[in-house]
Amino acid sequence: MAGHDIPTSPLALPLPEMPAVPGVRVASGRAAIRYKDRDDVTVMAFPAGTSVAGVFTRNRCPGAPVDWCRGALPGGKARGLVVTAGNSNVFTGRAGRQTCEETAKAAAAILGCKPKEIFLASTGVIGERLPTEKLIAALPRIFDMAAERDWQGAAKAIMTTDTFPKGAIRKARIGDTEVTIAGIAKGSGMIAPDMATMLSFLATDAKIPAAALQALLKKGVDRSFNCVTVDSDTSTSDTVMVFATGTAKHSRVPAEGGAMLKDFARALNEVLMELALMVARDGEGAQKLIQINVTGATTARSAHRIAMSIANSPLVKTAIAGEDANWGRIVMAVGKAGEPADRDKLSVNVGGVWMAQNGGVVDGYDEAPVVQHMKGREVEITVDIGLGKGKSTVWTCDLTHGYIDINGSYRS
Repeated sequence: MAGHDIPTSPLALPLPEMPAVPGVRVASGRAAIRYKDRDDVTVMAFPAGTSVAGVFTRNRCPGAPVDWCRGALPGGKARGLVVTAGNSNVFTGRAGRQTCEETAKAAAAILGCKPKEIFLASTGVIGERLPTEKLIAALPRIFDMAAERDWQGAAKAIMTTDTFPKGAIRKARIGDTEVTIAGIAKGSGMIAPDMATMLSFLATDAKIPAAALQALLKKGVDRSFNCVTVDSDTSTSDTVMVFATGTAKHSRVPAEGGAMLKDFARALNEVLMELALMVARDGEGAQKLIQINVTGATTARSAHRIAMSIANSPLVKTAIAGEDANWGRIVMAVGKAGEPADRDKLSVNVGGVWMAQNGGVVDGYDEAPVVQHMKGREVEITVDIGLGKGKSTVWTCDLTHGYIDINGSYRS
């Protein structure tokens, strides 16, 4: 199913005006890998000296492009990116590896670089051979169209069941120099911690060593994409990459990064968070965005696990879809998380209203304002475990009939 075949999510946000990132050329085009009537390939070209960082799925059955990128990442340098939609090149064995090798070789010949300076990503159906010959035949034409401002087309071409393109931009300062960070993402289902059928590509004109960029990306992903879940399924193809072209003229950044990257880290984290929340807003069949805050856990890690247990509970998610203020389901999800919890110290709040405190219903509790809150597009749940200072916030969406409709006909 192509993204344009599905009604746009009511939680959709408009794609912002995406400015050029100096040194980055972007293009989208058509290879007809699976979709016949839309662009399905995105490429990016970078100047020599561009550094790269990446974070990938922890799924034990990763796609061939993930393996390729992991193998290329230690080189720390990038000249090109090729992303395909419609076929994930997963569970394709030797044919999948050959597709990666041949694609990288073809793109490297176009850009005049080494194949290991080409990074790859694919999203779509699992278990089908990707028609490599179609992709390679389309690459010269698509790279030839690459320009600094085609981020909008690039964001649309990587969509699968997405209902809207996702992009974000920020400015930051390194010393006295202003730099730009721009990013696009796709994802709407099979979204869980460790990312999911979620691809995101960011670029900046800053000059940052690969090691420092990697540390910043890992930290930022843990706070953003790894705090988003749609359906608890962790995909085979998760990829987040950042490319730093180094065209901006600023003071030299040491290998470890350090204080001079404080504002850059702030901007990077904001782009990652904005993209992650767009993914949650585009959850398959989603009608509501849900924020879950857990406080009072024994540790931050424990709080995160409890929050994800609530966020991934089909009973909680369907109750919210039905606008049913059933806080008992939230208590259930806390208890099944396997983390320290005491029912007699537990407190539950929905929409700013405490429904239960210290293990019991609040005296005089009025359900009406909670029900009214749940009728909105954004729902907030807060749970205080009452055992410590650990806290975490995660985001998810409700579970509706639309999720079944989309996934029941995904390959048709």
